[in-house]
Amino acid sequence: MLEEITPQLLLRAYATGIFPMADSRENDDIFWVEPKSRGVIPLDEFYISRSLRRTLRKAPFEIRCDTSFLDVMLGCAESSHGRTETWINDRILGLYTDLFNLGNAHCVECWRENKLVGGLYGVSLGAAFFGESMFSRETNASKIALCHLVARLKTFGYALLDTQFITGHLSTFGAVEITQDEYLLKLATAVRTPAVFNPDKKVSLDILF
Repeated sequence: MLEEITPQLLLRAYATGIFPMADSRENDDIFWVEPKSRGVIPLDEFYISRSLRRTLRKAPFEIRCDTSFLDVMLGCAESSHGRTETWINDRILGLYTDLFNLGNAHCVECWRENKLVGGLYGVSLGAAFFGESMFSRETNASKIALCHLVARLKTFGYALLDTQFITGHLSTFGAVEITQDEYLLKLATAVRTPAVFNPDKKVSLDILF
């Protein structure tokens, strides 16, 4: 259990390959996680299926960044089909909101008719982006948010997209698992490299195609 944790301590943890989690939404305890192998999406190998490409070209959602960070986190904390338990508890909500206020956490949001229908959030440190969680209230919303995230990271000079763990869903986008040693080498380089998320600037998806 972590009795005292600050945003500054949290950033130092990310810089050394460690991140916090909770057992459940209702449990106030959080603990450090240091996986022996790590999921990453190589930005230059990001894969988009043909059907998702067609959907992206139709632009079904309005994409915004950093306009409703807490709402995105709350969306990620919701129970959903196939996900009855989530690890985002109140302490996690508070800590990452503090990181957002410091400029070290960001979100990508999908909106339709002024309603938030999906999105994702994560932590930014140098040229590393640590994806934390995503959610969908409409079909493909989280997938489209991920595509816009990758376009933004590639546009503004990021070098590492950390997904923490590998899922079947992320594997369809090109996520791979690497050893802890390999990850730490990539991480050390990325956190020393400057990059800016630039939430107010629009990016083109053309960089992905």
